[in-house]
Amino acid sequence: MTSAERIRMARRMAGYSQSQLAQAVGVQRSAVSHWEAPHGKSPSVAHLREVALATSTHFEWLATGRGEMALSRDAQLDAIATAEAMLVEDPIEFRLLQAFRDAPLRPRMALLEVLETLASQRTGRSPKRPGPR
Repeated sequence: MTSAERIRMARRMAGYSQSQLAQAVGVQRSAVSHWEAPHGKSPSVAHLREVALATSTHFEWLATGRGEMALSRDAQLDAIATAEAMLVEDPIEFRLLQAFRDAPLRPRMALLEVLETLASQRTGRSPKRPGPR
């Protein structure tokens, strides 16, 4: 089985259309189409990792065809994204964390300073800022 066939199989087993998988991975639908084409381009390792996470498929199987295709229920619960979602119970905190992670570095640093200032005004404690490195 080729890499393109494994990607298509993983996508279909997960119940995704090409557009849905593209959205989950953060690429255009045409990229997924190319990955699944018999002589198309292969995804980068980072994109292949995202495909594996989105489809609950073992990365090794997706990349090489070796091993089992599907992750066990225990392995799915051990995934970093699942663990993070379980640790952050407050929906507002989860949205904030996700938006913070998706933002570029400079705006993240500015947002962090604003939040630390607001928190210090509320608590009366000075913001904890790391010293120079």
